[in-house]
Amino acid sequence: MPATDKFELNTPGLTSPASIGFAITPDDATDLALVTRAIHVGGGGDIAVVFREGDGAGGFAAVTLKAVPSGSMLPIRVKQVMATGTTATDIVGVV
Repeated sequence: MPATDKFELNTPGLTSPASIGFAITPDDATDLALVTRAIHVGGGGDIAVVFREGDGAGGFAAVTLKAVPSGSMLPIRVKQVMATGTTATDIVGVV
């Protein structure tokens, strides 16, 4: 029997719980399939990201978040996690 979702008719918003999770493999050339609502970092380290409004090159280039602890949930909306500059592991995007 499929799980019952008592909230399936509610319109989700940014304050709603996430409903999708996906593994992120850092990549310098490719955007994520979905812009994140948050990122979970399983193995601590640095994480280089391009925010949703960034272009990865001009005024909104990649930003490196330094020394992110293991198990952190970062409430950030990003469209790309860069391989260059990322040392964190087990990164999961949630939407």
